[in-house]
Amino acid sequence: MNKKIIIYLMGWILIMEAAFMLLPLAIALIYREISGLWFLAVLITCGAVGRLCTYKKPENMVFFAKEGFVSVALSWIALSFFGALPLYLSGEIPRFENALFEVVSGFTTTGASILSDVESLPRCMIMWRSFTHWIGGMGVLVFILSILPLAGGYNMYIMKAESPGPSVGKLVPKVKSTAKILYKIYLVMTVLQFFLLFAGGMTAFDSLAISFSTAGTGGFGIKNNSMAFYDSYYLQGVVTVFMIMFGVNFHSYYLLLSRNPMAGLKSEEVRTYLGVIGVSILFITLDLRNDFENIFIAFHHAAFQVGSIITSTGYFTVDFNLWPEFSKAILVVLMFTGACAGSTGGGIKISRVLILLKAVRKELQSMIHPRSIKVLKLDGKPVEHNVLRSINTFMGAYVVIFTLTFLVVSLDNFDFMTNFTVAAASLNNIGPGLGEAGPVQNFSGFSPLSKYAMMFAMLAGRLEIFPMLLLFSPSTWKNG
Repeated sequence: MNKKIIIYLMGWILIMEAAFMLLPLAIALIYREISGLWFLAVLITCGAVGRLCTYKKPENMVFFAKEGFVSVALSWIALSFFGALPLYLSGEIPRFENALFEVVSGFTTTGASILSDVESLPRCMIMWRSFTHWIGGMGVLVFILSILPLAGGYNMYIMKAESPGPSVGKLVPKVKSTAKILYKIYLVMTVLQFFLLFAGGMTAFDSLAISFSTAGTGGFGIKNNSMAFYDSYYLQGVVTVFMIMFGVNFHSYYLLLSRNPMAGLKSEEVRTYLGVIGVSILFITLDLRNDFENIFIAFHHAAFQVGSIITSTGYFTVDFNLWPEFSKAILVVLMFTGACAGSTGGGIKISRVLILLKAVRKELQSMIHPRSIKVLKLDGKPVEHNVLRSINTFMGAYVVIFTLTFLVVSLDNFDFMTNFTVAAASLNNIGPGLGEAGPVQNFSGFSPLSKYAMMFAMLAGRLEIFPMLLLFSPSTWKNG
């Protein structure tokens, strides 16, 4: 275990967090909010601790999978701890576990909140909540990879640990260049959404905060009734389109912009993702046709909510907790399927679901024709055995963490639907669930134990489970 490189990377994480806090500090200065001074205090602390950790560059800058996964897990925990301090020290969220819950939910792009009156927060705190989504959406360590050279080529392990999906590869030969490309696409899409919202009459502050939340598919509302506050089909429509766009594999965007755009359009995962969205919208629209003034309004809200749930964003325009059971059932299924690998969305991921379904079909065909040899393929390329093994292991760990989270939350004695969807919303980084955790509710009524269980599930879901589990393995900390 190369512990020095882990400390070095965590130091850079804290330095970057200090830099990120300049935005809410600037907002506090613009709106003359005294609580913004806490961002300055934490900013200085993060910078000082980070500088101590990076003062001496390790002689050995090469690291392997173990160091990569541990660095990611510990960095996200440190990021969340220091990120919660301004909310807690300012007194805006007086209980530390609540402040930590809010920030973990932000960085993991979950969007579950303990706040009942978001609008009462100072604007600097509101912007910080939304900005944590943007930071966590692509991954802060991916950003560091784009500026910090690491030796040996093993920094791909960081990208694999922090990027959602069963298979993460390089877009170009160097990982550093790949990280830069990903962030350029991410930034351009965010800026484009900002200008479209601003052009539609939204204030600059609201446009920026909502663009941050949408890009990270996080969904922290800056109004108490989320996107329902903006009674504009145009504004809600823009958010719908961008939620779906940020749920697409960023590798496909790179292919569309490169000399091989057809490869991006032919992606089996992306086509399945868009197909699932289309079918879900159709079924929910038909189910809601008598609940709204006309079918077009039903379509609008169905499209928004499907896009919000499948990408794990969590915004809402109506209280879907009051929808018919069939529509709610579809949304619960979408909570689990999730968006594409290599996107900012949560859930199991469409690519995993596709590969598992293909594996089931292959096994059935092998039973019927024992001597036949079938190769499991995705996008015309064979799926390697280690990828399938990793997916099977992921699903096993996923079921265990989901079950444990569900059992712990059940101790609070809420109804079954609330407990089940809270576990699903936490592990899949969705945000709102159903029942007492519905879109117009909040998570303040849960016990501290349940909140810590949900925080672990949020981190595990965002980091693809394995980095968090490795922290509890004794062999992880052994040298060699």
